[in-house]
Amino acid sequence: MEKVNIGIIGGSGLYQMPELENVREIPIETPFGKPSDAFIVGELDGVTVAFLPRHGRGHKLTPSELPFRANIYAMKMLGVDYILSVSAVGSLQEQYVPTDFVIPDQFFDRTRARAHESTFFGKGIVAHVTFAHPVCNELGDILEASCHEVGVTVHRNGTYICMEGPAFSTKAESNVYRSWGMDVIGMTNLQEAKLAREAEIAYATMALVTDYDCWYEGHDDVTANMVIETLNKNVRNAQLVLKAAVGRVAAKQTPNQYANAIQNAIFTAPENWPAETAKNLEAIIGKYAS
Repeated sequence: MEKVNIGIIGGSGLYQMPELENVREIPIETPFGKPSDAFIVGELDGVTVAFLPRHGRGHKLTPSELPFRANIYAMKMLGVDYILSVSAVGSLQEQYVPTDFVIPDQFFDRTRARAHESTFFGKGIVAHVTFAHPVCNELGDILEASCHEVGVTVHRNGTYICMEGPAFSTKAESNVYRSWGMDVIGMTNLQEAKLAREAEIAYATMALVTDYDCWYEGHDDVTANMVIETLNKNVRNAQLVLKAAVGRVAAKQTPNQYANAIQNAIFTAPENWPAETAKNLEAIIGKYAS
């Protein structure tokens, strides 16, 4: 299988950028099933990247239906060390204006139906990974610098609250999240970040603000058309930011700091690993088998 060092998860507009050359598709089957779609692999200024349409091409999967484990495990199978995630979010604070970009450094989980998609472990192998700081600060620096290069209004740090969806928040929920100090709200990134850490892949997300959530007085209630319209305005900027970020990731001198993130997190001794579970997790835990 072709090896790729940099992975990008986002919408279909991201891999349709005109700068992407030598484009090909790579279908992957994982022990956790098929990812959301085939990977779109190409070169940006000579750097090979693998794009994954998070919801499948044509946006066919709800957030609760996403095969998070298959998506991240497939990245691991490809040899990815760095994942740049791009997603649409609602703003919970007035300073995050629609069309702004936010690079959060924390997550808060409000999902309910994704326990089986939130960890690779179980079925005889137990691991408790450190997750106090859920994103790669170095990748955050790179995304921030790339936003400044492109001229995008960007906000660094803040908390992304991950809700179940697919419906947007009630006004009561939105106001509670604001009172908790949450900054942006989305439906996808928490599981990606957790699984990337377990897979020892550095992960950071760039949140594209599409709307004020329904807390905002004088702002129309959030509709899908509003979100899509603003997201479409953001697509070209996101493409340009990613192009700049990919170059910076490829040029950076320091290695992936999460390359051994689960070295001391696996509680089950290798001699007690069930053979089938160990085989399914080979890409992640194989190096710790002895």
